[in-house]
Amino acid sequence: MFTGIVAAVGRIAQVTPLGGADAGVRLTIKAGTLGLDDVAIGDSIAIEGACMTVIAKSAGSFDVEVSRESLSKTAGLTGAGEVNLEKAMRPTDRLGGHMVSGHVDGQGEVVSFAAVGESWQLVIRAPQELAKFLAYKGSITVNGVSLTVNRVTDLPAGPEAGALAGTEISINLIPHTIAVTTLRHLAAGRRVNLEIDLIARYVERMLTAK
Repeated sequence: MFTGIVAAVGRIAQVTPLGGADAGVRLTIKAGTLGLDDVAIGDSIAIEGACMTVIAKSAGSFDVEVSRESLSKTAGLTGAGEVNLEKAMRPTDRLGGHMVSGHVDGQGEVVSFAAVGESWQLVIRAPQELAKFLAYKGSITVNGVSLTVNRVTDLPAGPEAGALAGTEISINLIPHTIAVTTLRHLAAGRRVNLEIDLIARYVERMLTAK
């Protein structure tokens, strides 16, 4: 489990294919300011919001293997670049964000990202299947960062269709979040990893199970 409070910004330093087109990749991550002294082989670290298992480490870096399935469901793990990092929480840690599993539920697309006064407004279009889990003042994890939804707008697919095309959510980012996470690199059109609130997931199951 994680809290969605990013501990450090690291960098994917190397991407090594594990086989053919259907295989995954091995990532070497430079850990930045993330301390690795208490990290053991087999421990979990969230990378851009996706929970990964440490398979090797050195003084300032660690390696993980990402399956092709995980690559198909996430953004930001296929090439060199900065990534948000968080070690798995201990039972005694403060829950500064919200309970995060590190299991990406889907990818969203940045609609706009602009400064508003001293803060930044981030608008993301989420896929239709996640719409029912998104609520005003609810929690959402974006690239591993715990955030609060300020507005939810359901989008019609078109005049001839009754289904929704998706949902737009608006999020306010304070300067500190911009400074200490990779969210500062976002721009319209970028894909982001989304994880819905864990409690909403269980409530939906309890209400729909036969």
